[in-house]
Amino acid sequence: MSDHTDTVDHVAVVVDDIGQAVKWYCSRFRCEVAYQDATWALVRFANVSIAFVLPGHHPRHIGIHREDIERFGNVGVHRDGVEFVYLEDVSGNVVEVVRRT
Repeated sequence: MSDHTDTVDHVAVVVDDIGQAVKWYCSRFRCEVAYQDATWALVRFANVSIAFVLPGHHPRHIGIHREDIERFGNVGVHRDGVEFVYLEDVSGNVVEVVRRT
């Protein structure tokens, strides 16, 4: 792997029930819950995380980690303290650029 490539931080998938999704994944795979509330959760694996989101609360997206997220737009801060900027690619897919402090 090149030192000049970015890191995929997470992939966000829409689920019907946050608690059920977390329970299902954690009971079958070796992962840990990094964050969970009523509208989303983040489950960490060794190489990438999965965000579970409810319809209408957060978009389906892929998260890319960067330190220079200001170059992508106005920076927001999630409830868990992670800084972010949402973008759309040329096909309309949502990309979240994140910086974890």
